[in-house]
Amino acid sequence: MSDVFDVVILGGGSGGYACALRASQLGLKVALVEKDKLGGTCLHRGCIPTKALLHAGEVAHTVKHSAEFGINSTLTGVDMTAVNTYKDGVVGRLYKGLQGLVKHRGVTYIEGAGKLVAADTVEVNGQQIKGKHVVLATGSYSRTLPGLEIDGEKIITSEHALNLTSVPTKSIILGGGVIGVEFAGAWNSLGSDVTIIEGLSRLIPADDEDMSKGLEKAFRRLGIKFNVGVRFKSVEKTATGVKVILEDGKEFDADILLVAVGRGPSSRGMGYEEVGVAYAGEHIAVDQFCRTNLPNVFAVGDLIPGPQLAHVGFQEGILVAEKIAGLNPRPIDYAGVPRVTYCDPEVASMGLTEVQAAEKYGKDNIATFKYDLAGNGKTQILKSAGLIKLIREKNGPVVGIHMVGARAGEMIAEAQLIYNWEAMPEDVAPLLHAHPTVSEAMGEAHLALAGKPLHVHD
Repeated sequence: MSDVFDVVILGGGSGGYACALRASQLGLKVALVEKDKLGGTCLHRGCIPTKALLHAGEVAHTVKHSAEFGINSTLTGVDMTAVNTYKDGVVGRLYKGLQGLVKHRGVTYIEGAGKLVAADTVEVNGQQIKGKHVVLATGSYSRTLPGLEIDGEKIITSEHALNLTSVPTKSIILGGGVIGVEFAGAWNSLGSDVTIIEGLSRLIPADDEDMSKGLEKAFRRLGIKFNVGVRFKSVEKTATGVKVILEDGKEFDADILLVAVGRGPSSRGMGYEEVGVAYAGEHIAVDQFCRTNLPNVFAVGDLIPGPQLAHVGFQEGILVAEKIAGLNPRPIDYAGVPRVTYCDPEVASMGLTEVQAAEKYGKDNIATFKYDLAGNGKTQILKSAGLIKLIREKNGPVVGIHMVGARAGEMIAEAQLIYNWEAMPEDVAPLLHAHPTVSEAMGEAHLALAGKPLHVHD
C-alpha cells in the first residue's frame, strides 16, 4: 500500500483492536493486521468460550443438585456437541459484532501473517504497510514443559480442551493456576473425575493464601482432587490414556492430560529482533506508556510483562492510542487491576495480598479483617460459602480486597473503586448495600474493619 497510516497495529486481539478503535475514534488513520480471527485468543480460544463452558457446567451442577432446593429433576447426560454449539454461538455473535464495529470505525483491516521489517513498516501478504507509529500486539501461546509433547489428543492444551466432543471420564490437569482450576470446575460439573497437579504448595498460588484455602476447601467438597507441592516428572501414553509421574514417584492415570502451565508471549519469528526491539526475557520491554526502545514502536497485551488479562490489554491499547494522539493519559497502576478466576466458587481480588502489604508497609503497619460469607443471607440462599478479606494500611486506605465465593466476580467493580480511589474503611462503612445481596458482605466487612461491626461477633 502506498498510503502511510498514523498507526499500524500487528495483532487483532484485545490490546490490538482496542488500540485500533480508540485511535480511529481520535481521528487517526489506522491499519490493523491479524493472521487469524479478529478478537484473538480471548474471544475465540480463551475468556469467552471458557466462561460459556463454565456456565454449561454450572447448569449441569444445578440440575444434579436441584433436589436440595425442592426441585425434582434428573440430569440424563451431557451432549457436548450441543454444548459446543451453544459456546460457539456466543463467540460467533460477539465476533460478528466486533467485525462490524471495526468496519464502522473506518479501520483498515488486513488479514494475513504480518512481520515487522522496519521500525515503521509491517509486511503482510507481500505488501509493505507503512505507519508513523507501529503497535505490536501479537499475544501469547499455551506453554508446555521441557520434554512434554502436546499431541492434541491425549495430551492437550486449553485450545484443544475447548473443542472436545465428549467429557473425559477421568482427567488430569497439570497446573493449578487460573486456567487449570477453571477447567477443573467445568469438567467436574460436567461429570469428569478431575485431579489437579500443582508443583507449588497451593492452588492459585498467585492469589492471597486465604483465597487458596477457601478454594481448596470448596474443591474438596465438590470432589475435585488435587496434589500440590510436588513437581511433574514425566508422562507416559497408555492404551487407555495417560500416566503422569511426579518427582516423588507418585503416579496418576487418566484418559487425558490438560497442560495448563501458563502462557508465553508470541514474541519470536516476527522480525522484532532483527529490527532492534529490546526484550525483557521473552517479553517485549516497554516503559510506563507501553513504548519500546524504538520511539515510534509500542507493544501491548500478553506480549509485555504484566498481568495476562484481556481487560489489561484493552486498557493498554487505549493508553497507547491516546499517547500517539498527543493526549496525556495516566499510566496503568497494575496493582489496581481487577482479577477474577471464574471457577465455582469464584475468586476475585484487587490490590495487594497480605504478604505483599506486609512487605510494603511492614507487618505491624497493616490491619486485616476476614468476613465469613456464612453470615451472608444471599450466600446461604445460593448454598455457597467463602469469605471476603480486607487489608488496610493502619490509619490509612484499603490496599487489598480478596474474595472467594459465589458471584465474587460481580463484586470486583466496587472493590476496584475502593482500591483505586484509596478509600478508607470509614468511607465505605456508611454506604448502603441492598439486602439481601452477596455484595452487602462488602459493606459488612468494611463496617467491621472500621470498628463498628454489625452482623459479626466482636
